[in-house]
Formats: sequence, C-alpha cells, structure tokens
Amino acid sequence: MTDAPELLLAHHLKTLKLPTFLREYDKLARQCAAEGLDHVRFLARLVELELIDRERRMIERRIKAAKFPAVKSLDSFDFKAIPALNKMQVLELARCEWIERRENVIALGPSGTGKTHVALGLGLAACQKGLSVGFTTAAALVHELMEARDERRLLRLQKQMANCRLLIIDELGFVPLSKTGAELLFELISQRYERGSTLITSNLPFDEWTETFGSERLTGALLDRLTHHVNILEMNGDSYRLAQSRGREATATT
Repeated sequence: MTDAPELLLAHHLKTLKLPTFLREYDKLARQCAAEGLDHVRFLARLVELELIDRERRMIERRIKAAKFPAVKSLDSFDFKAIPALNKMQVLELARCEWIERRENVIALGPSGTGKTHVALGLGLAACQKGLSVGFTTAAALVHELMEARDERRLLRLQKQMANCRLLIIDELGFVPLSKTGAELLFELISQRYERGSTLITSNLPFDEWTETFGSERLTGALLDRLTHHVNILEMNGDSYRLAQSRGREATATT
C-alpha cells in the first residue's frame, strides 16, 4: 500500500504527458530538500526541466519532419574557405527574421562551395526557432509533384508545401526540367509567393536559369516572384568540399 501514492502520481503524470516530471521529480525533491528549498522552488525547477525537455523534443520533431539529408549547423561552416560569402549576412539570416517577413534566399555558386551546408544551417536555425521547414532537391520535388498529379493528389501536396514556413529547394539547375515539371515548380513557387519563404541553391547564375526551365517567359515570371523580396548569397570560389578533403588528407599525413 505504501507504493499507492507513487503509482497514482506516475499514472497522473503519464496521463498529463509530463514525462520529465515523472523521470525527475524524486531526484529533484531530494536535491531541493538537501538545499533547504521550499516546495515553490522545487516546483519551479521541475517545471523548468519539463519546458526545456519539451522544447528539445519539439525541435527534434521539426528536424525529422524537415527531412534534412544531414543535420549541419553554421557553427561547423568554414567561412574563410569562401571569401565571397558575406558571413555577417548569413549570421543575420540565422536569426530567421526574414522568414517572419516571408522573404526568400537564393544561394548562387559553383558546385562544392558549401551552398547546401549553408541551406541546412539556416534550416536548422529555423527549426530551433519553432518554424516548420521542408527540404528537398529540385529534381526530387518535381518528381514528387508530377507523381502527385498523376495520382490526383496534387492539390493536397501543393497545400501542404504552401503552408510550410520555409521550403528549401537544393540543386536547382543541376538537371534540366521537362515542360510539365517546370510548370509545376513555377506553380508551387507562385503559391508560396508572399505566403512563405523559399530558399533555393543553384550552381547557375540567373541568366542561365532558362536552360533549366526551357522557357524565357516562365523563367522571367519565376524570377520576378522569387526576387521581389530576396536575400542573395554569392558563393563563388574554389570548391569548399575539395578544400576540406585536402585538409583531411594533410592532417592524416602529418
């Protein structure tokens, strides 16, 4: 019978979905008793632990929902390797105020200069700020849109993507798009115009985007929407990945 209060408390805490309370209350009660703290301070500490743990779990859920290919932060990006990139601009973007303003970001530069890393870092920062994020490559997104159209669920997918606070489209320009694919991508970006933020990375300068979309008119209309409220990251320079690889090789041989 002496275990009845503990069992009842555990049941109530599970019902209320307070796992950190359940895990920590006994240990914390002993600590507070040893420190001579009253019940109010004990409860305040316990509530704080629950809130911290709940926020951590929410961030983990947002990161999982974003479908990042890897979790990378800006802390691990070597800004010195890409002198053309404005570090202060990137750090300002990491505050995510541009997402609140429904602006866009376009990162331009040749392959290997760290565009995806920066995109992932900004996406992670958005998750940590409590914002919904989606990550995809341009080729995968177009394939998904075309598949959804064929299966008559395009409207549902478009609505889902239009409601995402930040949509990251990586590697635009690596693969030319079909006429239908280009039109579907244009339609999605148009739906997101001034409703949500879009981050695009591309290895092509703007004047070569027609090669990807196949139509000057469509490309012009797309750029008009994307660049109305835009932050452009210039990432021209030597390959960031190649420099990292050479650095690892040099470290291994010393």
